[in-house]
Amino acid sequence: MSRPHDPHATHGHDGVHHDEHGGEHAPHDEHVEAAHGSMRDYVTGFILSVVLTAIPFWLVMNGVIADSGTTALVVLGFAAVQIVVHMVYFLHMNPRSEGGWNMLALIFTVVLVVIVLAGSLWVMYHLNTNMMPMSPHEARVQP
Repeated sequence: MSRPHDPHATHGHDGVHHDEHGGEHAPHDEHVEAAHGSMRDYVTGFILSVVLTAIPFWLVMNGVIADSGTTALVVLGFAAVQIVVHMVYFLHMNPRSEGGWNMLALIFTVVLVVIVLAGSLWVMYHLNTNMMPMSPHEARVQP
C-alpha cells in the first residue's frame, strides 16, 4: 500500500520515514515484493498442482503398484507435497510472511492435528482390542 508523498516528512539516517508528528513509516521501496505473488508464481504453482494430481491418478488407474497399502502411502505422500505447494505458491506462506506468525500458527495447527489424530486412533485401537468378544449365541439373544 503506497502512501501519498508528505512534503513535511524527513528521512532519518536509518532509512525510516519520519512524518511531521514524529511517526515512523517503513521506507517505500518499489522493488520490495508485494504480499501477493507474481503471475510466474501462480503458473508454477498451477503446473506443480496438476503434475502432483496427475501422477497419483495415473498410479491408481493403471495399477502401477500392486500393493494397495503402498499405493495409498504413495498417494498420501503426493497429497502432502501438494499441500506444501498450495501453501507456498497460492497462500504465500513462508517464514517471513506476517513476521513469522503465519508459520507459527501453521506449526501449532499441525501439532494439534497430529495429537488429536494419534490420540483418537490410539483410543479406538485399544477400545477395539479390549472389547469382550461376543459369541454368535449372545449376539442373537440381546434383550
